[in-house]
Amino acid sequence: MSSNGRSPFAPRDPQGGPGRRGEPRASSYGRAPAPGSRYGQSPAPGSPYAPLVTPAGQSAPQIPAAPQWPHRRPRRTSTLVFEIVGIALGLVGALWLLSVVAGQGGGVGGTVLAGFLAFLPLVGVLAAIMWVDRWEPEPRWLLLTALLWGVGVSTAVSLILNEAFAFYVMGTTGSSLAASVLGTVVGAPLVEESAKGLGVLLIFLLRRRFFDGPVDGIVYAAVVAAGFAFTENILYFVQYSDVLSEVFLARAIQSPFAHVTFTAVIGIALGFASRTAGRYSWLWLFPLGWLGAVMLHAVWNGSAALALYDVLYWLFQVPLFAAGIVLVVWLRNDEKATIGHRLTEYAQAGWFAPYEIHMLTSLGGRRAARRWAASRGAGAARAMTDFQRASTSLAFTRQRALTGRYDVGARLDEQELLDRVVRARAGYTAPVR
Repeated sequence: MSSNGRSPFAPRDPQGGPGRRGEPRASSYGRAPAPGSRYGQSPAPGSPYAPLVTPAGQSAPQIPAAPQWPHRRPRRTSTLVFEIVGIALGLVGALWLLSVVAGQGGGVGGTVLAGFLAFLPLVGVLAAIMWVDRWEPEPRWLLLTALLWGVGVSTAVSLILNEAFAFYVMGTTGSSLAASVLGTVVGAPLVEESAKGLGVLLIFLLRRRFFDGPVDGIVYAAVVAAGFAFTENILYFVQYSDVLSEVFLARAIQSPFAHVTFTAVIGIALGFASRTAGRYSWLWLFPLGWLGAVMLHAVWNGSAALALYDVLYWLFQVPLFAAGIVLVVWLRNDEKATIGHRLTEYAQAGWFAPYEIHMLTSLGGRRAARRWAASRGAGAARAMTDFQRASTSLAFTRQRALTGRYDVGARLDEQELLDRVVRARAGYTAPVR
């Protein structure tokens, strides 16, 4: 307790001093971000842009005086029209592609074997994506939509347009070799990155509140690309069943992240667009990302068409993949810093204790807190998980506000998430019966 008898975590009034419970508090609802605010900096005490504090008529949030776990949000995922349509289109496309595979001589047995072999790298790729997405997991329905878009929609569109491009080149040049080379090096990168990128762009435009930065962009793009690679692998494994072991080695072992790497460039570009105040910045950032994805894809396909695969694989693709890993780790650390900066602002307003900020910005601390909560029962464990997710979502909602995206939806999100934080804390600190 402080010298005046108040908890050091009690909410402050708009002038920075401790407030009384039930008193009206300053609210950031309806206000723009503070002019000149910088990433990682808190608004000055008493600023009208300070984080939301206790709303009028409510008690101050009750925070225990010390951590109770060893030291060391679900997002709203309501299934709306976009998710329903995306999943339906993906399933229809997948069924049509399976019929195409069976018609090419794969048969039931060959298709099942190809599907099993294609599933193995898919599991590994999705596991890596979930590792990237640990700080702020994206809505499951939206991830399923992205996956099925890649599995059914992107692959079906690409199959049709790639064939059309090859027929056009063949009809124009009269050369089957030109059709094969140009289709591989030019047509496929243009068509496939457009089909995959469209799925990522739709998520950005229609579910922008779930698109908080480059890491989110990488996750959505990677899931779409993983679904695309899964179906494409089935087609390749059936088509080249006579050399199945070599094809499996090349596609599932040596290059399971190839499509992910290409399309991730689009996701990164849209992720940066999500952090800009300009509503239409995607109009120039998306084409830049798309162009980067197409160029990487063209180099990859060109190395195979020109019999330079082994050389470019070790001199270009492996270093590119290593650089991608470094970039992802850096972006994850940036997310961690964002969570710490934004939640510290809420802590200054009395919504979090310092030890909670420490826990929420450490994956080890989060695990330790969940173990402690689990020892108090299933209800406490669920409450702790909800506390961590809601707090993380709150941090990124605040970040959107500071980058000029403080619209009505963000204000409602902030209020809902703060309520969830308080309810979840009460759930895991309640006496064990």
